[in-house]
Amino acid sequence: MTVLSSRMQTFRGRLAEAGIDVALITDEDNVYYLTGYYDYLHMEFGRPTILAVPRDGECLLITPTIDLNSARALARVDRIAPWNDGKGNEWREELPGIVDGAALVAIEPDRMPPVVRTFLGELVDPGRLANATGILADLRMIKSDEELQLARHAGQVGKAMMEAGRAAIADGVPEYEVAIATSQAGTRKAAELLSAYYDDAYMSPNTHFLQIMASGETIINTHRRASTRIMRRGDPVFLCFCGMTNFHRFKLGFDRTFWIGEIADESQAAVYEVAVASQKAALDALRPGVTAESVHAAYAEVIAGAGYKYPFRCGRATGFSFLENPQLVTGDTTILQPGMVLVVDGSVSVESFRAQVGDSFIVTEDGWEAVTDHPKTLEEVIL
Repeated sequence: MTVLSSRMQTFRGRLAEAGIDVALITDEDNVYYLTGYYDYLHMEFGRPTILAVPRDGECLLITPTIDLNSARALARVDRIAPWNDGKGNEWREELPGIVDGAALVAIEPDRMPPVVRTFLGELVDPGRLANATGILADLRMIKSDEELQLARHAGQVGKAMMEAGRAAIADGVPEYEVAIATSQAGTRKAAELLSAYYDDAYMSPNTHFLQIMASGETIINTHRRASTRIMRRGDPVFLCFCGMTNFHRFKLGFDRTFWIGEIADESQAAVYEVAVASQKAALDALRPGVTAESVHAAYAEVIAGAGYKYPFRCGRATGFSFLENPQLVTGDTTILQPGMVLVVDGSVSVESFRAQVGDSFIVTEDGWEAVTDHPKTLEEVIL
């Protein structure tokens, strides 16, 4: 049995356990997880793709005709129903037959295009609707061996990008030059790994997310993009690869804070040291059998104990989506298990500066395995 057929079989079993007759899946990452099919733009473009999974019977992929050839090559489904812009009922054609007679239809309410949700509301009474989101989220928490290999390879791509970005940072260099260097390094490493380990002519090695970075006085902007700003000696520089570390559609989190030549504002050093210590505290707590929120609590205690304001979440699970379950945050009581992939951050923000270090880890039987790695001691991040 292939990985995809095993996932589909397991999902059908979960539907049967919940008394669900058919699930309509519209989240592109879930469609990929179950079938191996991914859309042509990796964005919403007004052309719905819908995967219909009955607990018994044929699995159907409704997708635009413009991408039919890709669907035929990639999708592991029983049948494909292509639809064309402006022709007949478009993607609506198959839905009445799918839901007719189904006592319970599961959907992804937060990930279904509004136009599809509205039409479905005309076909199915609210009492016949269930939520498939939690079923798939639970199914995806523990990664397979194949997914863990992807995570490790994504870590190699991230490491190549971080090393290239570090090398490009210098006095007098514009930020966008760093972004060019990281993109080139990540693409080349991904191409090397794809050629050596994977047989997929459809999977691109190219990085496809704008570089997140900030420098100098803009360091307080967490999710700023690379700009034409010229970096100067003494500037802090933040590099984040939480979007770009995306190999074979497997996502990770990875970030570092650097300084150019020296730390012009010595108060920043103390803030940075607390950020590093907070990540270490989280990692000391990270192991199977503990709750997600307990890891956050260990991290938050270091930050609050040093007199800084209460921090945002310590981290999150990743995989084929940027954000998966569980989250390392107060209120998430999920018990951590081997096979989860988690981003663990250390971060402190003050009025004029913020420091952050973050890495991705696989939860193992007795602790964790790092899948991203780059120096983080204060001496090592002064370039």
